[in-house]
Formats: sequence, structure tokens, C-alpha cells
Amino acid sequence: MTTLTRQDLNFGQVVADILCEFLEVAIHLILYVREVYPSGIFQKRKKYNVPVQMSCHPELNQYIQDTLHCVKPLIEKNDAEKVVVVIMDKEHHPVERFVFEISQPPLLSISSDTLLSHVEQLLRAFILKISVCDAVLNNNPPGCSFTVLVHTRDAATRNMEKVQVIKDFPWIVADEQEVHMKEPRLIPLKSMTSDIVKMQLYVEERAQKT
Repeated sequence: MTTLTRQDLNFGQVVADILCEFLEVAIHLILYVREVYPSGIFQKRKKYNVPVQMSCHPELNQYIQDTLHCVKPLIEKNDAEKVVVVIMDKEHHPVERFVFEISQPPLLSISSDTLLSHVEQLLRAFILKISVCDAVLNNNPPGCSFTVLVHTRDAATRNMEKVQVIKDFPWIVADEQEVHMKEPRLIPLKSMTSDIVKMQLYVEERAQKT
């Protein structure tokens, strides 16, 4: 059994690996549940001991993987405040924003075995909530698309333009209309606190979607 502390060089990597793996599954599931893409491009898999839907579309999968590959260094350094999946209508106005608020609590030490099993249980609860979220959300208009936004802490924002993790996949400042929604309805889905990460998931939904 190994023990990790906040000072360990690999601690941030462990947190980032766990969260990026979770976010990949969560994004695929959101796109499936909210019918952004046809159900035929998804395939049932198992993750966190529950069934999930994962896309089989190579370009879509690559976009999600590239995005999270760029997010990972920010999570490692505790520089990412929010990761947001924005679903937009044909005019590129947001109809829904799935907001993952992330922070790392102070930590003295924890055994890695305990950490992984406990966190996996908590993440399973998030996946289950996402899989039934359409029960509390209104239908989206046809022809929607999506994008992923990252809200960073101030210090990170200044450095991001210098750091291009993937060639030809640079960070760009989000369009104002993708970031803000006028008087959205707020639907809390799930929150968790563990020894390595605090996370909250809620949806901002546009009042009039059509």
C-alpha cells in the first residue's frame, strides 16, 4: 500500500488522471442522453460498474480526447475551476450548460488504495445522475452542437497562451455568448467531497429553448 501527500510529485497527476477519465465518460454520456448526436453512434460499455454510452465516432472521440489532454495539466496544478459542456442550438446560442466545478481540498496524506475505491464510488453516483438527467430537463431543439469550456484561476489564464499541449489544438478565449445565458434555470445534479477532490455538477438551462 502506498501513501500519497499533496507534496508528492505524482499526486496532481493521480487526481488529473482520475478526473479526466471521468470527464471523458461524462461528456459522452451527456451527448447521448441529451441527444446531441444520433443514438446509433453510441455503444454500451461499463464504467464504474454501471452501464454507460460511449461514442464510436472517431472524429468526435478525438476532439473529446484532445480537449481533455489539454485540460489535464490545468487540473494537475489545481488551476481549473470549472469544466463546462455547452450544448448550443443552430444559431450557436447555449441551451444548456453542464458545469463541473472542481477544487482540491487540503490533504495531509491518504493511502492510494482507499483513495481509488472511495472516489470511484462517488464518481459512479455522478454517472448515474447524468444518465437520468433528462427527467429534469426540457427537450432541446433539433440540430444542436456542443463545445467544452474551461474556466481557469487568474494566474493560469496568463500562462495558457504560452502552453500549447497539442500542436494545432490551441486554447482560445470563449465567445461571450457561449459563456453567458440570460436568466437560466439552475438544476443541481450532484456534489461530492473526498480527500482528493471536491466536485459539484449542475446544469444551467435556458428558459425558452425554441
